[in-house]
Amino acid sequence: QAQVVESEGGLVQAGGSLRLSCAASGSLVSVNAMGWYRQAPGKQREMVAIITSGGSTDYADSVKGRFTISRDAAKNTVYLQMNSLKPEDTAVYYCYVLSRGIYTYWGQGTQVTVSS
Repeated sequence: QAQVVESEGGLVQAGGSLRLSCAASGSLVSVNAMGWYRQAPGKQREMVAIITSGGSTDYADSVKGRFTISRDAAKNTVYLQMNSLKPEDTAVYYCYVLSRGIYTYWGQGTQVTVSS
């Protein structure tokens, strides 16, 4: 069984920055990708940023140029640096792990609130 644990989110003013981290542990084999999704009230969960085992990254258009995803492969840890935050970035952020190409694991979610 794998465990996926996110760091605490927080409350930040618009224009501010926040860094999230996520560590995956347990019986994980062949982690193909790690990343972040988010879900705002009344909206569907959406992809924010993904990084593959090869280091390729993908971002939602809404966060390109503001968010940066990085990883420590040896520790199965992924980071999300969020700059120039906007009120519309307010959501619960979920860490995502893809293992063996078919197994997905999710963190419990962490609240990020951006005040205007």
